[in-house]
Amino acid sequence: MTVSARFRLGLVQMRCAADPAENLATATAGIREAAARGARLVCLPELFRTRYFCQGEDAAVFDLAEPVPGPTTEALARLARELGIVVVGSVFERRAAGVYHNTAVILDADGALRGLYRKMHIPDDPLYYEKFYFTPGDLGFRAFDTAVGCIATLVCWDQWYPEGARLAALAGANVLLYPTAIGWHPAEKAEHGETQRAAWQTVQRAHAIANGVYVAAVNRVGHEGAADGGLEFWGASFACDPFGIVLAEASATREEVLVVECDLARQEDVRRSWPFLRDRRIDAYAGITKRLLDG
Repeated sequence: MTVSARFRLGLVQMRCAADPAENLATATAGIREAAARGARLVCLPELFRTRYFCQGEDAAVFDLAEPVPGPTTEALARLARELGIVVVGSVFERRAAGVYHNTAVILDADGALRGLYRKMHIPDDPLYYEKFYFTPGDLGFRAFDTAVGCIATLVCWDQWYPEGARLAALAGANVLLYPTAIGWHPAEKAEHGETQRAAWQTVQRAHAIANGVYVAAVNRVGHEGAADGGLEFWGASFACDPFGIVLAEASATREEVLVVECDLARQEDVRRSWPFLRDRRIDAYAGITKRLLDG
């Protein structure tokens, strides 16, 4: 497979409506806009086909799940093939009766399903009751060879864990993509909002620096849930280079399509100057597999 050392990456920040067909249309329009602006790799937000249903626990929601391959992957595959681009989408995957995953799919520029990643870290917090819906991923942290080179995708809550980013980078990924659905509890926004969002971006920029890779996170925007509560998704989709420099950042409130350039020569230069992977003490890290080193 011939790949380019330089390519453009597109992120589709969007609102999610109650109608899955409307959301697919919004995502399709965003992908087409990114491709028209030169993007050869485009990523969508987490669970973009629906509103964020994990704010409560309702067994009827399992009816929204679909197999992989299935309707969403087939629609994205047709678009990837038509436009000649790589598309990363997010699917509520029905693997079997009673076994469901929060899954990212990688559709290559020929429309082939290059692979999938099942979200490994599953939160269980107020209005983020994901453990009710999702079985933890069992495929590990994978990297995939595509028409734009080797990429990896993790999902939302995975953003806070350096181990996942490290293992994806060690598998060969040059770009880490994080489909995301994260926001504020409105009552907390005034006091904690800016520090929460700053921490979210900071930890992902740190993944870029520590591993010498491009990192991109694509979020949704808008309020979902009860009018006197719910979640206000904070947008702020962004991409940064292998030394954590932010290349582009979206607003907190608007649907936007970001397009940035990735240059693997930049990655080479950063890794030569800051050889963190070279200097790792892999002989001394056995404790990382323990929950806690207590005594």
